[in-house]
Amino acid sequence: MSSIENLEPQLVWKYFDEIRKIPRCSKHEEKIREYIINFGKKQGLKTKIDNVGNVVLFKPPTDGMHNKPTVVLQAHMDMVCEKNNNVKFDFSKDPIQLKIQRDILTAVGTSLGADDGIGVAISLAILENKQIRHGSIE
Repeated sequence: MSSIENLEPQLVWKYFDEIRKIPRCSKHEEKIREYIINFGKKQGLKTKIDNVGNVVLFKPPTDGMHNKPTVVLQAHMDMVCEKNNNVKFDFSKDPIQLKIQRDILTAVGTSLGADDGIGVAISLAILENKQIRHGSIE
């Protein structure tokens, strides 16, 4: 089984599912960077990109929370791109194939990219969520 659409929290897994389809080997983060920048635009978030390609999204505090501390969510965009010798796979274009066995999510013949794909997915889900009362988020 390769479907993660029923996993909870659904918004996190929606973003992880999108991220697993984006090529993002180390030193080749252009497409995931563009994805995050576009997410920020869609959410109306202030976005900064530094001279080495780091992306920072800024979400202002909710009403009544301006005196709360800023929370920084940090995750890296790239992934270690490794595959089994017997697997035909091109990390520059092929989406990671998922497999769920019992309650364990893995990839089929390749690295999963979850070491921080999930961190990015959680961060995006938090930034999209309109129900959480919060101070500033970066």
